[in-house]
This record gives sequence, structure tokens and C-alpha cells, in this order.
Amino acid sequence: MSEDPSYGASLKDYRVAQGTLRLHNKFASQFLSTRRDLIVYLPPGYEESTARYPVFYLQDGQNLFDPVTAFNGQTWGADATADDLIARGRIQPVILAGIYNTGVRRISEYTPTRDRQSRKGGKAVRYAQMLAREIKPFIDHEYRTRKGAADTAVGGSSLGALASLVTGLEYPRVFGGMAMLSPSVWWDGRSILSMVRAYRSRIHGRIWLDIGTAEGSNPSQIVEDARLLRDALIERGWSDLRYCEAEGADHSERAWAARFGSVLEYLFPPR
Repeated sequence: MSEDPSYGASLKDYRVAQGTLRLHNKFASQFLSTRRDLIVYLPPGYEESTARYPVFYLQDGQNLFDPVTAFNGQTWGADATADDLIARGRIQPVILAGIYNTGVRRISEYTPTRDRQSRKGGKAVRYAQMLAREIKPFIDHEYRTRKGAADTAVGGSSLGALASLVTGLEYPRVFGGMAMLSPSVWWDGRSILSMVRAYRSRIHGRIWLDIGTAEGSNPSQIVEDARLLRDALIERGWSDLRYCEAEGADHSERAWAARFGSVLEYLFPPR
């Protein structure tokens, strides 16, 4: 596959056990000033077929596949999980598009409001614009995707879960599924709850929401925050929602890796 310089990204590829990973370096955006890498998992058989595939856009992409780039060297093992579930017919073959975070700008880009105490954050809507209006068109251009909202989901963990929720709320006709693992509901006085309650568009699509029961210094409050978000989503009409409390799970890549297979099974069941 050749590089298309009009998209401002360079391309490398290398093999994993069954699927294929491709890395696009330094993707440029008009909405956010910092360039970022994109890593794309193509399911087994992609190269040999002419089929089109659904796409799952995931935040903190450097944590998905490679221990060299992952936080604390712990990945989600997303490629191995997808390979296994596809091989067993538990999910439909799916493209995973990981968006690397930008380090010190991660908090700013992943949060929907400017925190009144830290005076940081608030660029999640711009981040959503980048995902919906630049990254998704780029992936649709480069790969054989099914472009409709019913075949497109967005997800992430912690602050990345907030960014994913904001993206889904802002662009419900683009992203028909959302996954929020251990969302940081606490951000800026739980401002995400007010945003959800103020959302007026018709609710569509599937949503996965989970939390571990051993997260942070006050696990009971963190679980309660997740329940408040669940309830706010249901109040706004979100009927196709799966909520999970993972007993004994902490706030870590290892914990999210353990739940990622269930997320895939919920959002991308066999067709």
C-alpha cells in the first residue's frame, strides 16, 4: 500500500501472529496542532479478500499492541484477542484503529471541559472533530471499510473513555457504537453528567460501560460515579447499553485487556 502524502501520514507495516499491523506516522490535523501516530490492525484474511470491514476506533493506541510503546510495558493484547475471537466465530472480522495519545497534551485533548481547579483540559470536542472529520475519512480512504455508523464504533479507557463518549455524542451519525472502560467521570466536578443530560439528539447505537470495583483510592465513589453515568445515559434514552462492574479490577491496562474481548463481542457480534 502506497503512501498518500495528501493525508500527512507516512506508513510502515509489520506482521503479527495472524492479523496485520500498519503504522501511520505523524498524522496531521487542522483541529489540533500536535501530530500523532495511528496504528491499524487488519484482521486475518484482509489481504486475500475483497470484503469490507467494520472499524473500531480506540484511544491511547500505543497501549493496544506493542509493549515497547505501552504504558508500563503492559498492552491490551488487542490483536491476539481479536485474532482468537475471529477464529472462533465469536465476532465478525473487524479493523482496529488505534490513535496514539500525545503525551503531555493527552489530558487537554481527552477532556470535555476546562477543569476549574487545575485549569487544564477542554479540547475533547476538537478531538472529536479530528476523529470524525479527518481520521475516519483517512481510514476509509486507505482501507476497505464499511463506512456507516452501524459498522463504526469508538472506545477508550479512563480519560480516553470521556473522549470516546464526547465523540459519540457529537457525531452519532458517524459512530454507532461506543465503549467506555473505567471512565473518569470525576473530571471537573463530574461535568460529563451534565453534558449527557443536555444531549438532545435522538439516541442510537450500542454502548458498553464498565468499571472495576478496586479502582483508585476511593473505589466505592468511583463505582457510584459510573452508575451515575449509566443512569444518565438511560435517562436520555440509551436502551442498548451493557453495564459491567468488574469485581476486584483496578485502573490498569491489564484490567482493561481482560475485558476487551467482552467489548468486542458486544459491539461486533457475528453477522
